Amino acid sequence: MSEKLEVGTSESRKVTIDKDRTIGFMGEEGRVYATPSLVHDIEHTCRDMIVARLPEGQDSVGTIVNIAHLAPTLLGQEVEITVTVAELEGRRVALDVVAKDALDTICKGRHERFIVDVDKTVERLRAKAAKLAG
Repeated sequence: MSEKLEVGTSESRKVTIDKDRTIGFMGEEGRVYATPSLVHDIEHTCRDMIVARLPEGQDSVGTIVNIAHLAPTLLGQEVEITVTVAELEGRRVALDVVAKDALDTICKGRHERFIVDVDKTVERLRAKAAKLAG
């Protein structure tokens, strides 16, 4: 693991809430940032921050997502997602997450990721696929 990744390392990303990131089941006037889209944006923010600090050939995979989606964000609003490394234990990285729009803190929580060797992971996946193929 790179020494650049340490407790307290933090990064923010801004996303504009487009139609694809919203729920549609309450009609056009009820479009707000969907929780699955929020989780997707959190995961990518965390992964990108971690991978930028890892040696080539390593990546990270999500293992735990524990967030509270606290307030709605309207279509067209901008959200800032801030992730901060809270714990490092071997290859496990726990990140605190806060997301805010112009008016509210819309999310607080924690996301955990595990650092993997890409080649070894692909080999394990091939072995699993071979078992399925029988």
